[in-house]
Amino acid sequence: MEHLLKGVAIGFLMAVPVGPINLLCLRRSLAEGRRVGFVSGLGAAAADTTYGAIAAVGLTAVTSFLVNHRPSLELFGGLFLILLGLHTMRTRTQPRSEAAAVHVRRLWDAFVSTFVYTLANPMLIIVFTGVFASLGLGWQPGRTLDALELVGGVFLGSSLWWLTLTMLAGTLGRRLDDGALRWINLIAGGVIVAFGVWQLIRLI
Repeated sequence: MEHLLKGVAIGFLMAVPVGPINLLCLRRSLAEGRRVGFVSGLGAAAADTTYGAIAAVGLTAVTSFLVNHRPSLELFGGLFLILLGLHTMRTRTQPRSEAAAVHVRRLWDAFVSTFVYTLANPMLIIVFTGVFASLGLGWQPGRTLDALELVGGVFLGSSLWWLTLTMLAGTLGRRLDDGALRWINLIAGGVIVAFGVWQLIRLI
């Protein structure tokens, strides 16, 4: 149980810092409802858990591959963010009367988009490795259950943050009219594009 609780704390704190994924989930929660925002967050949580599992188990070959290919992954991530931001800016806000029903395809797209971008950030595995090492966590012979609890805790903690964010945003979104939601799309999309451009500039 101790490893599970530590994993929850790590997963929550890893998800909190403001960035393009937080902004994207916030925008989706405001404009498209809590379900779309939360499922978007689950995509990021799944990617965090993937990297957390690699760090916890100590798969050095995978870690080395990701670090060695960091520029390529960051290039892909930057381009992906720019496209995602432009798509957000061009998204037509649905009238509230039409936005009640959310199709499974939309939920799947929301999950995949945040999962792919988060997975394209190889720095996460370095951060997880550093955090686990500093706390003396990770896989040890005969302690497989502890490692599984740690990884499961990371997913629960990250998911808890996305649930909190989207519940608050969804409540606020009910008070916004369609014109305000359109401005949210434009501003959020523009900031996401700026994140992508900044990432590409860093590579150059």
